[in-house]
Amino acid sequence: MPRATRIVTRVRTAEFVGAVGAAGQKPPLDLPQIAIAGRSNVGKSSLLNRLVGRKSLARTSKRPGRTQEINFFLIDDRYLLVDLPGYGFARAPKTVREGWGRLIDAYLRGTPRLPGLVLLVDARRGLTEDDHRMIEFLEAMGTPTLFALTKTDKLNRSGRQRAAKSLRDALGLDADQLVETSAYTGAGVDTLLESITALVAQTETR
Repeated sequence: MPRATRIVTRVRTAEFVGAVGAAGQKPPLDLPQIAIAGRSNVGKSSLLNRLVGRKSLARTSKRPGRTQEINFFLIDDRYLLVDLPGYGFARAPKTVREGWGRLIDAYLRGTPRLPGLVLLVDARRGLTEDDHRMIEFLEAMGTPTLFALTKTDKLNRSGRQRAAKSLRDALGLDADQLVETSAYTGAGVDTLLESITALVAQTETR
């Protein structure tokens, strides 16, 4: 019997459609939203660009904490990918860090069309205290969360396996809740995009 062909999801169109810089401001479009969150320097912008097949849709920088607003990207005229400011950047002034926290908090609490969030974790560093705080908040909100290990190309095979097992064990994740990714090689990106698309599809069938 021939092996079934795997259907790979691709992004056809992606464009920046607006940003929110203050708590209480509304997203630019009334569409389902999938938020991308993670600690500063986790590789969020690079992975987002790889997800949509664009080199510079989201700004990347070697300087952590550059994303200071919530940025919205329209995907296939169907849903919004939402780039949240990276948290845990210790060098940012305290007032700035508190402002980012209020902005993220207000967005997550005030967005009814949020079928899910992707939380990025650096495969080399594992979970941090800031990650744990974010996870506790998401659990309290009841927000469906996918987890993606980033920068897995920096580890060998056994290192990747240890990192994935450690995260699954720490959080009690099912196999389909965790994706190992690399923005550099593209590993796991198609799988993550398929999971995101499935979350969006759930809202469209309700």
